[in-house]
Amino acid sequence: MGVAQKNITLGTAGHIDHGKTALIKCLTGCDTDHLKAEKERGMSIELGFAPCSVSGLEVGIVDVPGHENFIKTMVAGASGIDGAIFVIAADDGVMPQTREHLDILTLLGVKYGIVALTKVDCVDQQRVGNVTAEIKDFLAGTFLEEAPIVPVSGITGQGFDVFYEALKELVGAIEPKRTDGVFRLPVERTFSVKGYGTVVTGIPVAGSGKIGEAMVLFPQGTKGRIKAIQVYKRDSEIAMVGQCAALNVPQWDYKTVKRGNVVTLGEFFQPQQWYLCRLHVLAHIKSPLKNGTEIKFHTGTSEIVATVFVLEGNTVSANNECLVQIRLNESVVAAPRDRFILRTLSPVQTIGGGMIVEALPKKLKRKHAQTIHDASDRARAVLIEKDFAEYCIKTAEAFAVNETELSIRTKILPERLKAIITEPAKQDKVLYLDSKLYIHTDTADNVQKQLLNIVSDFHHNKPESPGWTVEQFYETSQLKKDVFDGLLNLLISQGKLVERKHRLALPEHQETFSDDEQELLQSIESLFKERQFNPPKFEEVIEQTAAAPEKVQKILRILIEQEQIIRIETPHQLSGGERAKHKSGFHLDDSAAIGAGLLFHSDAVEQARQILISFINKEGKLESVKFKYLLDTTRKFAIPLLDYFDRIGLTRREGYTRYLKSRG
Repeated sequence: MGVAQKNITLGTAGHIDHGKTALIKCLTGCDTDHLKAEKERGMSIELGFAPCSVSGLEVGIVDVPGHENFIKTMVAGASGIDGAIFVIAADDGVMPQTREHLDILTLLGVKYGIVALTKVDCVDQQRVGNVTAEIKDFLAGTFLEEAPIVPVSGITGQGFDVFYEALKELVGAIEPKRTDGVFRLPVERTFSVKGYGTVVTGIPVAGSGKIGEAMVLFPQGTKGRIKAIQVYKRDSEIAMVGQCAALNVPQWDYKTVKRGNVVTLGEFFQPQQWYLCRLHVLAHIKSPLKNGTEIKFHTGTSEIVATVFVLEGNTVSANNECLVQIRLNESVVAAPRDRFILRTLSPVQTIGGGMIVEALPKKLKRKHAQTIHDASDRARAVLIEKDFAEYCIKTAEAFAVNETELSIRTKILPERLKAIITEPAKQDKVLYLDSKLYIHTDTADNVQKQLLNIVSDFHHNKPESPGWTVEQFYETSQLKKDVFDGLLNLLISQGKLVERKHRLALPEHQETFSDDEQELLQSIESLFKERQFNPPKFEEVIEQTAAAPEKVQKILRILIEQEQIIRIETPHQLSGGERAKHKSGFHLDDSAAIGAGLLFHSDAVEQARQILISFINKEGKLESVKFKYLLDTTRKFAIPLLDYFDRIGLTRREGYTRYLKSRG
């Protein structure tokens, strides 16, 4: 019967030669020192992985080196652990790397652990008691303050039963990470297996990867597909966050893969050089960290030289926190809430670390107060996925954000994202402009006010107009089309805008004219009504009304906007693009062009439509030449009307014959 797996990984930590590897061998039966140099020198140089069965659950254990020269390797291993087995030898007590390892574990956000007081077979009970007291003082105020301190020997097995019981409690207390995130595995090691090809190993820090799934290796950007998986050195169909895993991806050349590379889903990540981070500087650091300092930046399994830029002020003193921008000399892949460590270049020591807030497209301008305010808001929001999703919606550059864009920015898969958005939506903090387009309520209110102001200004400048066409309104809004459509639907559904005569207006708006304009409007409309299928030219209207051309133009524009008069282009007047986009109820934007084309009263167009439908319903079709006789007009007016009916979808043309698109 197989052992159930719990997707967590424990890690050892502690000073060199304090018995970490021996303890793991005693616990698991595995020798995690696999390099020849490690066995010869009697110390761990590389990371060692071993499966461990604890109370019927199989978990992973990573053994990290304790020597100061290999701290970067220790950081790489510790970055993926969920709990610590903190090893202190009874003969030495607390040593320099003991302190540094504790600092690193704390900065990496590890919250669970036990203390193994090793080599108790080498000392007497009094020494054990003294070192235990020393350790308690040392751990006061840390995440290990309440952790059990268990005397144990990895050589003789003394105290092992008590140690194992403490380990069981530790494993039981740790809640595994969610497995429904975006899969990401920082590479610890790579090699090639004959018949399989490249294998990469590491501890996934998010999500799960399955055999057959496509992956991308960053920063190279090389695509591949998982052919085989091993978890805890056994074949598996899936590798989950928190498990020690090996992925076989034959498309990659193992010689080009190195520690610090990342395996993940390509659409969610791109290597970046700028990151906004929350930094904590350790309490024992003597000199303040200065703005512009070059340091070593560790995140995941990567180590990169970088420069720190303090967002406020010019220095960060010991035991203080602040927001910083990190510029990396090489691009890396990292996600919101990833932990990082900062170490000086020379002499090499850990000076601080913290949490990545988000990648930045470029350096923020720290002199701008709004920039500082926004960075602070972002750093607070990123702590909780729901809050960060809401923040990303609220600060979307296009005012609203679609599901795909939001998923990529938050690094949350779409299905889970939908569930997360449900809560702020129920609280009326987020609105759905459509099923996959989100806008924050505050943003929606502000943008809607701006849109209503645009319409109000239009009414003020053109009180005689019934309103704006949707096309005019959209172009003036400068919004993305889907955002505009969603907000427009909201405004109409809320009764803040109304649609009349294919135009948008405020509900209270009524067209207003001077007495002279009203009289001229009635005269011109009557003229077009009287001459239904022989409408007057622009010059004739001027002649009949004795009005100035500019006044006639204005009234004709008003009548067209009110859809009392319909402008119909003749075929040679329509460009290819205009023909493609031409729709019924052509609305004129340029009053100077009113004289072009043919103008018919809407009653005449409707009468022509009824005559056309009636004839085709009776005869089945209409030869184009006959239409002028049905209207008692000339070809000059009949053919443009037929073309118009083609364009609006009433009829279809085959040669010189018209048919109804839908009989009615």
